[in-house]
Order: sequence, then structure tokens, then C-alpha cells
Amino acid sequence: MQIETTEQLKQEFSLTLSRLSHEIRNPISLINSELQLMASSHPELCSYSQWDSLIDNLEYVKELLNELSDFSHAGTVNLIPTDSQKFLESVLSCEKNTLHYLGITLETHLENISTSILLDRVKMRQVLFNLIRNACEAVSLPDGKISVRLFQADENICISVEDNGCGMTETQLQNIFHPFITYKADGTGLGLAVTAEIIAAHHGQIKVSSSPGHGSRFNIYLPVSSEA
Repeated sequence: MQIETTEQLKQEFSLTLSRLSHEIRNPISLINSELQLMASSHPELCSYSQWDSLIDNLEYVKELLNELSDFSHAGTVNLIPTDSQKFLESVLSCEKNTLHYLGITLETHLENISTSILLDRVKMRQVLFNLIRNACEAVSLPDGKISVRLFQADENICISVEDNGCGMTETQLQNIFHPFITYKADGTGLGLAVTAEIIAAHHGQIKVSSSPGHGSRFNIYLPVSSEA
């Protein structure tokens, strides 16, 4: 009897998730369309408190399906040589206005690293958006601050995302990358799991340091490849 490797089991699990989310998405879309038709024919339904709760729960299911899809495809990457500094500048320029609107200070310290790295730009952008979104939810206003750094670390480049938010306990740190475990009231428990899978597909590592009341720092280490 052949013993399946961890990688084979992960691939089978991802395939199952992909099929499951696809099968559930179709009836959810039908339910959404039918509810819109009902609201159009009977506008008074929208005034019921139960209606708002129904729509909120439906939106949550749709968000969960999207994150399940992200998780099932996180290990498939298209790596191309990328200037890490220019890439980060592009990503952060999209976030600056939102953070400014929220009253959160963004600090950046990006070293000029001459060597390119191999990145899937779409999925690494998703990683950074996930980390910045989590940081936004962790900080207090109006003194919230997020720092993003890029620097060389031996044979790797490091992208660091740090906040001055609420921080995490040791127990939370042990579980944050596990699927479906969340410490947020409205979280799905898949954001950081997707993040970890994408970084692993880049042959990199993600490390986190945090303590309650002293913020959190996520360091992404990506190898500098000779192919780049």
C-alpha cells in the first residue's frame, strides 16, 4: 500500500475544497437572485430586521466561499523576476489613501535591493493586503501606525509588516496560520492560512512576533534565486 506524502494530501484537500466551493456557489447565486426578485416585487420586505440579518449572513457565506477558493489555489503560483522595491511601492501606493482616510499612519523603509526575486505578483499582493488589513483591525485610533520595511537578510529579502495594535498571546500565535481558526468576531479563519500557503509556494517563510498590548510584526523571508 502506497503511503501518501504530505504534499499529495494537501493537493487532494485543495482539490476537494475547490470542488466544494464551486458546488455551493451555484445555489448561493440562485438564492441571491431570488432574494433580489423578492425585494423588487415586495419592497416592504427590506424594512424587516430579519431581512437585513438574512442578507448579512448571505454575504458572509459568499465571502467564505471566496476565501475557500483562495485557499485551494494558494499553492499554484506563476513566478516571474520582480524588482522587490518597485513592487512594494506599487502595492503601498494603493493602500496609502485608505489608511489616510482611516487615520492610520503608514511608515515605509524600503531598501534599494539590486537583485530581483521570483514572485507571483498577484498572490504576493494578496499576502500584503491581508497583513495590512489585519494590522488595520488591530490598531487603535487615532494613534494607529503600520510600518512596512524591505531589507536584505543573508540569502533572503525580508518584507516586514509591523503594527502598534493590540498584539496576540502565545496561544494565539501558535494557531493563527491554521485554517478556520480565528480570534475575530466576524473572521473566517482563512486569511492568514492563505497567506502562509502562498509564501510556502514561493519557497519562503513567514515568522511572527507579538505580545498583548505591544503590537505584532510579520516578517516574510523570500529567497534570492539565481534564476532571477
